[in-house]
Amino acid sequence: MRLTRWISSSLRAKLLTMFIILTSIPLIAVGLVSYQKSYHSISDHSKASSMLAADLLVRNIDFLFDDTERLLELSKNPEVIHFLFSQSETYNEAKEILQTFELYRETYKYENVLNITLINLYGKGISERKGVFQQSRNPLRNPHFQDLTNNPDLVLKIPPSGASDYDRLDGFTYPDRNVISIMAAVKQRITHEVIGFIIIDLDDSFIEQFCDKVTIGKTGFFYILDQKDLPIFVPKISPKDSELVHQTNLPQWQKSNRDSFVLPTDSKPKFVVYTTSQSTGWKIIGMAPLQEIVAEANRIRQLIIVSVILSAIFALTLYFFLTQRITRPMQLLQNKMRLAASGYLEAKVKPTGQDEIADLGKSFNIMLEKIKMLLEKSIREQEQVQKAELRTLQAQINPHFLYNTLDSIIWMSEAGKSDSVVNMVKALSRFFRISLNKGRDWISIKTELEHAESYLVIQQMRYRDILDYEMRVPPELQVYPILKMTLQPLIENAIYHGIKNKRGKGLITIEGHIEDYTVIVLTVTDNGIGIKPQQLEFLRQHLNTPIEIDAGAKEDSMEGGFGLQNVHQRLRLYFGEGFGVHLESTDGEGTQISIRIPKK
Repeated sequence: MRLTRWISSSLRAKLLTMFIILTSIPLIAVGLVSYQKSYHSISDHSKASSMLAADLLVRNIDFLFDDTERLLELSKNPEVIHFLFSQSETYNEAKEILQTFELYRETYKYENVLNITLINLYGKGISERKGVFQQSRNPLRNPHFQDLTNNPDLVLKIPPSGASDYDRLDGFTYPDRNVISIMAAVKQRITHEVIGFIIIDLDDSFIEQFCDKVTIGKTGFFYILDQKDLPIFVPKISPKDSELVHQTNLPQWQKSNRDSFVLPTDSKPKFVVYTTSQSTGWKIIGMAPLQEIVAEANRIRQLIIVSVILSAIFALTLYFFLTQRITRPMQLLQNKMRLAASGYLEAKVKPTGQDEIADLGKSFNIMLEKIKMLLEKSIREQEQVQKAELRTLQAQINPHFLYNTLDSIIWMSEAGKSDSVVNMVKALSRFFRISLNKGRDWISIKTELEHAESYLVIQQMRYRDILDYEMRVPPELQVYPILKMTLQPLIENAIYHGIKNKRGKGLITIEGHIEDYTVIVLTVTDNGIGIKPQQLEFLRQHLNTPIEIDAGAKEDSMEGGFGLQNVHQRLRLYFGEGFGVHLESTDGEGTQISIRIPKK
């Protein structure tokens, strides 16, 4: 309980507790995960490197055999076929065949080829070592020749362990070296009958050279088994390793042609990697102590353990230094925040240093400045809204418009046009009813169109000979809200600055459509006198000029664009930068005023 109260009552104690928890748990977790990941990653990498070395060795062997098999093309030579097919030969024919052998050697640089031999089914042959000869026994008694006779398309690779003295041709034994033989059938060109055989004897020292160049681990080695799992090449190794090499009944080898596994032994486990030659079917096997393969992974494990321990010691030492640097500036910042919360926005912090606490103090000071700026901006915007609303009422409830309308009513009454008087009074009543709207700013587009139509009805009755209007706003748009008193200033601008100065009858068209699925566009188009380019540019720039109440402003300057400016800034104020009024006009042809509001 005392420990709990001490922790809850002291920020430094809380930091210590959190520091221990937040450092020890992640360090242990990261250490364990890093150990597992690095151990398996490096171990797999080492095993993959060993497999790659085995693959490299088998590719070199396959390449050498594939390259040597080019000599089998001699079986297609016309002189060779004629020599094997005929019962007698001339000295020149034999000489040409031996020269062909020499030409192939000079072309392909076969350093490991000991001898090339051609022999027909009756024992007559020719070789580099003996020249023309006659075999004393029937060649078909040789089991390899029998296999080639039954399968003419085979190419046999006979390792030293796969050929007995009986299998060798007369006089072709090599007592001082091991020989690998490549055998293939020679076929008649038309009937494809087997008429003889070609034998290429290779010195197996090239295998020893390959195995000596490629290593596995520090003390590991590679050895090679033939198709019957008999050793072809085994380096000088210890007797225990020699016993493992001659274990030909390992079940792992039967699973696939290429794999790796750990072989348990009486002393230390061995890592074994093997792959199979596609050309010969021989197994190239690498064997090394498992400890050598994963030695790097074990060093990484020790490094991780030492790093975790040192990190924990460093973290606890760093805590005592940090808490002293953190808690005191935080207390000062806390006091300033309390003053700011009470309403005193001049409670700024004097940050010292360049750490996060100092940056927090600077951010606190910036926040206070922005709060003050936002308050001032809010006050200015409220004043602008009030000014805009005031100027809107001044613009909409224009005394001249009201006086002129009442004069028109009196004139029509004196003339006995009672129906016109009734219609104009009704239109005037609807106009002011919607203008007031019980103090609300928002009405539907349908109601705004009714307000605009009331205004147009009044103006049409006053200017019957010069004014006509059309409204083409789809019903589906009329349900969306709009700020009141939006269209009427645009219509008034079209009448007084466009149509009144035009000869003949003018037409005002109100249309609407949806743009990009999210924006409603309403347009007021007239066929009046239009606007000159200089005046049009002035009005476009004037739209973004802040509205100022100036009692001494001239009426004509207010009418010459104030209504458009008022509508534009009200829309921008409510909806943002992407909305408002847009002017398009052609001098002498007419003007189009568009407003863009969001569809919501």
